[in-house]
Amino acid sequence: MHASIFFHLFETMHGMCYDIENRNPLFFGAFPQRKSDGVSAILKNKELIEMDWVKQLNQALAYIEANLEGEIHLERAAQLACCSTYHFQRMFTYLAGIPLSEYIRRRRMTKAALDLQNGAKVLDVALKYGYDSPTAFNRAFRGIHGVAPSSAKEPGVQLCSFQPISFVITIKGEVALNYRIEHKEAFRIVGIHAPMEKEIERNFQTVPKLWEEIASGGILPKLLPLMNGQPSGVLGVCACGEKEDWRYWIAVASDAPSGEFDAYTIPAFTWAIFPGSGPMPGAIQELEKRIATEWLPTSGYEFADGPDVEVYFTPDPKQATFEVWVPVCKRTETK
Repeated sequence: MHASIFFHLFETMHGMCYDIENRNPLFFGAFPQRKSDGVSAILKNKELIEMDWVKQLNQALAYIEANLEGEIHLERAAQLACCSTYHFQRMFTYLAGIPLSEYIRRRRMTKAALDLQNGAKVLDVALKYGYDSPTAFNRAFRGIHGVAPSSAKEPGVQLCSFQPISFVITIKGEVALNYRIEHKEAFRIVGIHAPMEKEIERNFQTVPKLWEEIASGGILPKLLPLMNGQPSGVLGVCACGEKEDWRYWIAVASDAPSGEFDAYTIPAFTWAIFPGSGPMPGAIQELEKRIATEWLPTSGYEFADGPDVEVYFTPDPKQATFEVWVPVCKRTETK
C-alpha cells in the first residue's frame, strides 16, 4: 500500500465500489447488496489506523503553530505525534519534503512579514519570533523573502507566504514493500562514533564525514575481525533516544574485547526490518522514506524510542545490499 500527503480514498474491486463515508459496499447491475463483509471490515480497520496516525501528526503541527511566537519544544511535539524527537523530525522531513526547522523558520518569517506590514518595529518582531539579535533576524528574513525586514512595508515589495501544513493520506496500490517483524534481545556493538545535533538536518555533514574517516583511515580492516554477532554486517546506528546524548555509530555486533574502539549496547526491541539494494546513498534514503510514508500509516505500529540501525552486507556503494532496522511497538501498547 502507498500513502501520500493528500486524502482521498476510492476503491473499485470486482464490480463494486465503496461509500467512503459509511464504508458500505455499493453494487452495480445484478450483484446483490450486502451490509458488510470481511473486506469492508478490514478496510474500515485500516482507515481507523490511518486516521489515528494523521490525527497524531496534526496535533504535533497544531502545537508548533500555537508556539511560533514562543519557544517550541520538539520533545513535546514528538510526544503528541507518539514517537521520539528523532523519529518525528525524520518523519516530518519525508512527509513534507523540507526539514522541520526550515518549516518553522518559514512560518515564523511569514508571520513576521505580516507584523512588519502592520507597522511593528523590526526589533520587536525579531524578539517576538525568538531572535536575540537584529542581525540573525535580518539573515533569516532575507533567506525567506529576499529583502531586508525594513523593506517589508515598502509599496510593491514582493514577499513570500508559507501557510500551515496539515497532513492527510491517500491509499492506493503501489510497489510492494517487503519487511519482517522480529524481537531481538539487547546486543553489543563496537566501533567509532560522533555526536549528533538535536536538529537532525545539522548532521548532514557529520555522518558522511564519519564514513569517509572509516573508509580512508584504515579503520575498517581493524573493525571487521571483531564482528561475531547478529546482525552480521557493518552497522550504521543512530543512537538518538530521548534520555541519551545523540550519537552516530559505525560499528559491528560483537562481544569481543573492544580494544581501541568504543562499545555500546543496543537495548532489546521489536524491530521492523526492511531489505534493500541499489546505489548509495539514494537507495537507502528512498527506502527510509517509503517506510515512513507507506508502511507506517497502515501498519498498526509506531516508532519506538530506540536506535535506527542500517546493516550493510556488501562494500560496493554503487550496488549495495542492506537492511534497515526500525524499532517499533504496537500502537495499543502506548495508549
